[in-house]
Parts: sequence; C-alpha cells; structure tokens
Amino acid sequence: MGKASQVRGQRDQQQKRQQQRNLWLATGGVVLAIIAMAAVLNRLNQAPSAPGPAKPTAADLNAPKSLRVAAAKVGFHPQLIPGVGKIEDKSASDAPSPTNSTLLKPGTVAPAFSLKTPQGDTVSLSDYAGKALLIEFFATSCPHCQAEAPHLHGLYNTLDTSREQMLSINADSEGAPSVYAFHRYFGLQYPALLDLGPQVGSWHSPQNPGPITDAYHIQGYPTFYVIAPDGTVHWASDNEQPTAKLKQELDQAAAGA
Repeated sequence: MGKASQVRGQRDQQQKRQQQRNLWLATGGVVLAIIAMAAVLNRLNQAPSAPGPAKPTAADLNAPKSLRVAAAKVGFHPQLIPGVGKIEDKSASDAPSPTNSTLLKPGTVAPAFSLKTPQGDTVSLSDYAGKALLIEFFATSCPHCQAEAPHLHGLYNTLDTSREQMLSINADSEGAPSVYAFHRYFGLQYPALLDLGPQVGSWHSPQNPGPITDAYHIQGYPTFYVIAPDGTVHWASDNEQPTAKLKQELDQAAAGA
C-alpha cells in the first residue's frame, strides 16, 4: 500500500470516528431534550399541594356542637387537580373572559335573596345595600373553588368592610355540614349561604342547584358577581379569577365607576 493510500485510510478512519462522535452527541442531545420535556410535562401534570386545615376561629368554636360533629363526619379535604390555582396571583388584565353567555348583564337588578348560613342565621342581599358586594357561587367538591378559597380568604382580609363585602352561595344544594366543613377547613370568615333545591346534597353527593343559583344563571363553578351599592349587577364572570381582578371590580363598584 502506498503512502497516499495510507493517508486516505487514516483520513477515512478519522472521519468515521468523528461521525460516530457527532452521532453520540446528537443522540445525547435528543435524550437530554426528552428528559427535560418529560420533567416539564410532569410539573404541568402535577396537582398543586393543598393547604392544611385552618385553626378554628372563635365563631367556629361557638358553632352548635351538632353542626361541628356533623361537619367532621363529612371528612372534607381538598382534592386539587393539575392546572388549578395558577391564575389567582396574576394581574387583573390576565382575567379570562366569561364562558357562560347567560350571566346577568351589568345594570341588571340583582335577584333578591334571603338564605341561611350553616349556623342558621339569615343573610339577605338587602343587608348589603350601599356597599359593593362580591358573591361567589361555589361547590365544595369543585377543585377550582378549593384552589380559589385561600386567595378569597386573603382578599377578604384586605377589604374596607364599611364599603366592600363578600359572601358565598353554595350552588349544588349541599346541606349545612358540608358547607360548614368547607368554610371551616379554609378558615373563611365571610358568610357561606345554603341554597337548597328539592334534594339536599353533600360534598360526596352534589345535587341540582337551588332557586337563587338558577336566578343568577349559574352553569359552572366558581362563578363571581360583583353587586353595586344600588343593588344592580356591576360585573360577572366564571372560572378562577386573579385576586387583583376581583379587587379591581369591587373597588370600581364601590366608587360608582
């Protein structure tokens, strides 16, 4: 074999080794990309961690013993799913558009109601005349409502309650033990109201909506309404919402904007 042939052979071997190295590098890059993508998808598909139960408030400790015992038997605990609880900390401009086109329009007179709390107290819409009122329609089994609850707790603590108030209305005919268990778990201090239909449900067994839920055209949970001080609808939307959006709408309603 001549010298030229030997040089060509060495060059061919070097090219083959380089090609093999390139192939290994490319394969390694693909494997790393797949691992990184799998990690991202895994994070996206993981449900957020649920908070533990709040400490009992004085109002909780003063609730009827029969209610506290019945609520404990419900065994409520959050059951969050992937994707929930992500929008609450975003800006007001990130709020999603309503998906329910039948929600009451701004300027509509809000349907009146007088409903009971789990403790048996009566709360009426007219109690909030002259104040901006945020109403959340919720279900205890709704993972979106569960994700929203700690943020609503925080929002309530920031309100000037002489001008702005909050309450929630159970939208799937759950009885007092389930609704009390939900609000007790998250330490929510604004009123939760029962809107019972023909059959009383529970966290384990949701039922058809009650008459007030129907009057407000609720199709999914959570659904929010902000009622202006004059008793008309200021704003309405469904799905989880940025806390900043809820506060913005309350502030605008309170200011008459």
